[in-house]
Amino acid sequence: MPRHPQVSPRVASMRAGVFSRLAHKIATLEGERYPLHVGDTWLEPMVGARVEDFQVSVHDGLHRYAKPHGHPELLAAIERRRGVGRERLLVTAGATGGLGALATALLDPGDEVMILAPYWPLIPGIVHTSGGTPVDVAWFGAPGTVQERLRAGLSSKTVAIYVNTPSNPTGDVMSREDLDAIVSFAREHDLWIWADDIYEDYAYEGEHIRLGELAPERCFTACSFSKAYGMAGNRCGYLVGPADSAIMVEIRKASLHTFYSAPTVAQLAGARVLRDGDDWLAEAAEHYRRAGDAAADALGLARPQGGTFLFIDVARFLDERGLHGFLVDCLDDNLLLAPGTACGKAYGSHVRLCFTSAAPEVVARGVARLARRLGR
Repeated sequence: MPRHPQVSPRVASMRAGVFSRLAHKIATLEGERYPLHVGDTWLEPMVGARVEDFQVSVHDGLHRYAKPHGHPELLAAIERRRGVGRERLLVTAGATGGLGALATALLDPGDEVMILAPYWPLIPGIVHTSGGTPVDVAWFGAPGTVQERLRAGLSSKTVAIYVNTPSNPTGDVMSREDLDAIVSFAREHDLWIWADDIYEDYAYEGEHIRLGELAPERCFTACSFSKAYGMAGNRCGYLVGPADSAIMVEIRKASLHTFYSAPTVAQLAGARVLRDGDDWLAEAAEHYRRAGDAAADALGLARPQGGTFLFIDVARFLDERGLHGFLVDCLDDNLLLAPGTACGKAYGSHVRLCFTSAAPEVVARGVARLARRLGR
């Protein structure tokens, strides 16, 4: 019999959001808030690349669709920056849109994607809504060799490995040795690699190495202007596809029928920062490094190697209410943190803290409240 009109059971099984259980209490907070739960930046984009800097009189078609492949000006800027031809590129509605297009184009129902955990909270849902099955693979801080960890998540249904470095949420920058081992594993088992390079410009210790350059025949790289250039609200990013550019034709089919094209003004802003934004990027990296170091020092943690997050084990401070109770108690201090369970099923004693989501002095006051709660 036909199913009566209702929400897809696949979507109905998902949570409404990472913070949905606390939304009602968050709405009642008064006074200064410490919104350390959302990955964003307090910095405005560079002058000259803000939305108000673009006028119709100068940019014909500013309020029309850009080409679904990408605005020619932005595609040319990405070509120069990445050193690849535009046949391997697709401009997307943020990295989220790019990864969604990948999942739509590459996954059949039941296909599995190995996701190195802890991970960016939205990636399991992106896999799930495309009919795939996300498989947590214990990675950052996990025991065992690279091969042992990866084999634990492998099955006959595996089609891809998702890798994020510098890591959201741990702040770790993966070594060349580990990345080489991932590439070797992917080649051995003929798997795609989905490289989430959102924080590639924010490696404070060591070097960010692009998986797309280690495995150009099987790697898709997701990039974004959101975190790199303070443009999260613009919803613009891009994918760099494998050397065999024919596969990008298929990815573009998926993007065409979801977001169609990224916002035109956002693409023009992206082209401008790729051309003129290196000084802004360097200054932002220094701001972020100082903010991360200060937060880690106040909490007695190792300083982050990259990115904009700290991942904190609060197991000693949980009572019978578990992590939810701890997060509720933090709201008494107007302190908002993300639950570690959003980053992997095994992280029920962790919280994620973003140290760039508000001005440094606001973050410092929020971190001080958390430090007191943790007995620092």
